[in-house]
Amino acid sequence: MPELFIGGKWTAAVGGQVREIRCPADGTLVATVDEAGPQDAARAVAAARDAFDGGPWPATSAAERGRLLLRVADLLEREKDALARAESLDTGKRLVESEYDMDDIANCFRYFGNLVASGGKDRIVDTGNPDADSRVVHEPVGVCSLITPWNYPLLQTAWKVAPALGAGNTFVLKPSELTPHTAIILMRLLAEAGLPDGVANLVLGAGQSVGAPLTEDPRVDLVSFTGGLVTGRRIMAAAAPTVKKVALELGGKNPNIVFSDADFEAAVDYALLAVFLHSGQVCSAGARLLVQVELHDAFVDEIVRRARAIPLGGPFDDHARAGPLISAGHRDKVEAYVAAGLAEGAVLRCGGARPDDPALQKGYYYLPTVLDDCTPGMSVVRDESFGPVLTVERFRNEEEALALANDTMYGLAGAVWTQDVAKGRRVASRLRAGTVWINDFHPYVPQAEWGGMKQSGFGRELGPAGLAEYEEAKHVWRNLSPSPQRWFE
Repeated sequence: MPELFIGGKWTAAVGGQVREIRCPADGTLVATVDEAGPQDAARAVAAARDAFDGGPWPATSAAERGRLLLRVADLLEREKDALARAESLDTGKRLVESEYDMDDIANCFRYFGNLVASGGKDRIVDTGNPDADSRVVHEPVGVCSLITPWNYPLLQTAWKVAPALGAGNTFVLKPSELTPHTAIILMRLLAEAGLPDGVANLVLGAGQSVGAPLTEDPRVDLVSFTGGLVTGRRIMAAAAPTVKKVALELGGKNPNIVFSDADFEAAVDYALLAVFLHSGQVCSAGARLLVQVELHDAFVDEIVRRARAIPLGGPFDDHARAGPLISAGHRDKVEAYVAAGLAEGAVLRCGGARPDDPALQKGYYYLPTVLDDCTPGMSVVRDESFGPVLTVERFRNEEEALALANDTMYGLAGAVWTQDVAKGRRVASRLRAGTVWINDFHPYVPQAEWGGMKQSGFGRELGPAGLAEYEEAKHVWRNLSPSPQRWFE
């Protein structure tokens, strides 16, 4: 069956190209899918443009748009098992993690469905003039290009698709070429829920051949991208000639600050979760551990002891607690990153190599790695590894902790561990990051905005602001008693 979805129909790529999708856990073939090119991207944009300019969806009431999102949430729950399995095969992620993701995805659609259906966003403006009706209304932006990454394929898609549809837009979705299958299933569920033809379009393919046309096309009104910093800069440049709206989430180098008065056991447990969940392939991973000097030795010793014991395995291995990296090329990058850190003087405490277990040789595994005695100028501290690599820095006091934590071009997330409530709030208020956890790491809810500061990007997903990204505010003024003004008599 063809895997591109354009104008309400499943179709093959114009050029006849295909791509093999292989499971990162063992290299087995998952499926062969159509590989789109620039002509397919143009067809998809045309379908979305026609559906926005002449179709019913933008004029559909907010209540009905909200009800459709709620129907999609129900369908996602119905297909949870199939979706989780598909995501784990594409990413190599443990099945239990994919199952958690599917619950969050359904909750995302449900949140935006309820938010949209509640309406009430139009605002009456008090002008002081009894003869004027002045109000601000909110309308859809138009055609949206939605470009999503491989680490959380359907979750990142939901964060974009749900608010885009809720606001009344049409869209073209381009998932990562490495992880297409849950996006394909989502298109089927949107059609089953009753979404009109042309509103949702799907093209599969690489960034250069498909993503670039979706950012450059003058018929596109908004580009939302989650991915790497280098690609994000290219997207900004490509969108500039037509002055499109752009929303970018570009990863981070996120500090996890542990003060000496932290709950030792909880802080150790969460420090491991912060960096080794999904083998570190998380944009908000706590890959920088900042530990107060008095606590450093005992804390890092325990981190190392437990990191060495993390069992690796494929998505359906119940014993495993961490899985593979997404590809051989990505593992090569992580290896080069660690080698650079060691050359700069970091001390390898554990990991730093591929596992020698014969059962893991066909997959792209890398051992959980801890690099101690790191300093701010090292590339391992400044650059995003996107792998199971933890760097450790020492600090003496609160001011030094904040200086180290904020000494980064990124600003996506961070955490502070302390039993001093005032200190926790103080540090959180001064961390330059879009999300800050106090005595926790990684939780999010669809009701709260997500996004970065500095070079982690701009714009917000989730929460009311996540919906507002896909809306335009318009001021409408109505004169209730028009009469000649006679300025030119």
